[in-house]
Amino acid sequence: MLSKEKLSRISELSRKAKSEGLTQEEAKEQSKLRKEYLETFRSSMRNTIENVKIIDPNGEDVTPDKIRQAQVKKKLH
Repeated sequence: MLSKEKLSRISELSRKAKSEGLTQEEAKEQSKLRKEYLETFRSSMRNTIENVKIIDPNGEDVTPDKIRQAQVKKKLH
């Protein structure tokens, strides 16, 4: 997860971009922070999805094959 300082900085740069615009350095910093945020988010989401087991109303495991393969690879289930 991204630190509170980095999340605050992303918000600060976003507000500044809307109100007065960003310098080239600030725009680069914003881009870098957004990229880092997205990488962190995607990694977290991937881990969550890979730990899911889907059971239908009949009690049968209907987890998609792609997720099962990832679980086998990581030896989760």
